[in-house]
Amino acid sequence: MRFEHETLAQRVCFAPGEASATVRAEVERLGGTRVMVIAAASQTVVAERVTALVPVVLRYDEVVMHVPVETAERARAAAAAHEVDLVVSVGGGSTTGLAKVIALTSGIPIVAVPTTYAGSEATSVWGLTEGARKTTGVDARVLPRALVYDATLTRSLPVAMSVASGLNALAHCVDSMWAPRTDPVDQALAGEGIRALAAGLPAVVADPAGVEGRERMLYGAYLSAVAFSSAGSGLHHKICHVLGGTYDLPHAQTHAVVLPYVLAFNAPSAPEAERRIAEAFGAATAVEGLQRLRHTVDAPKALRDHGFDEADIDDAVRAILEVVPPDNPRPVAAHHVRQLLRAAWEGTDPLTRDDRSQGRTEPSDPP
Repeated sequence: MRFEHETLAQRVCFAPGEASATVRAEVERLGGTRVMVIAAASQTVVAERVTALVPVVLRYDEVVMHVPVETAERARAAAAAHEVDLVVSVGGGSTTGLAKVIALTSGIPIVAVPTTYAGSEATSVWGLTEGARKTTGVDARVLPRALVYDATLTRSLPVAMSVASGLNALAHCVDSMWAPRTDPVDQALAGEGIRALAAGLPAVVADPAGVEGRERMLYGAYLSAVAFSSAGSGLHHKICHVLGGTYDLPHAQTHAVVLPYVLAFNAPSAPEAERRIAEAFGAATAVEGLQRLRHTVDAPKALRDHGFDEADIDDAVRAILEVVPPDNPRPVAAHHVRQLLRAAWEGTDPLTRDDRSQGRTEPSDPP
């Protein structure tokens, strides 16, 4: 066993029902005296409650999915104009993403308070979209210094969005099993993340107001993000970044739809990872475990339901091929991506597709 694993420096606070006091303590610990609070307009009331005890000089609500460059520049300018020395983000991945791009150029520390299961708060990955192209990178400056997880803040997240967001977190786990920098530590974290999310998702669907299921979800989302931040972006995330950035598709739903097709494609060529995923689901195979969970929680089924046009498949194939990880468990050719996107567009069940489309072809697949 030979590998190198770097653990990111970050303080993590699970504090059910105590977000406000915990945020104040973290802001004080980091020396924040001029705080910028970032929260989408829909999260205004929650954000005001969570940050009521900190010295806020600016409340900012221009939160846009996939963080367009223009949005980032306006937020950076606002932070500079108000001499902000700390950012508190309250919300989902887009909110955290905006805080990150401010930190990327300023080094201002972030205290993140997630209200979804996006996981962005636990990674040093940033993303910007310019001209319908999403660019991502890794930089230690964007990693939030402190995380405050309060499961009661996620109660207002509708069940359907909770499901999509939870499956997005699950995608972090699956990709971490075979991403470019994966190691045994990442795989162990990802496996435990799958177990937590597979238990938490049905619990949230069965009892949306309950806290226990949502705590499991936050725990699983955190583990998934830590694994992903170390392992890097695999094929699944490369596909979804193209689809989201180029076609402005909703982030969580896109991940939720695409995941089973990438898993079905890669699993036969990564038997050890497939076994780990299957065991985490408590299923005979990884795909069966994922599909059973998706059926239980009524997961998003097809890209056509979320704004992806069939006519864009060929253009998407070309863009995806440019960013496919070279060490993906299975070589990826244009016809593979085309088959995968068409199946995801239609919402075809990967368990009922023929052997070739599920990835059970011979190693000498034609280009």
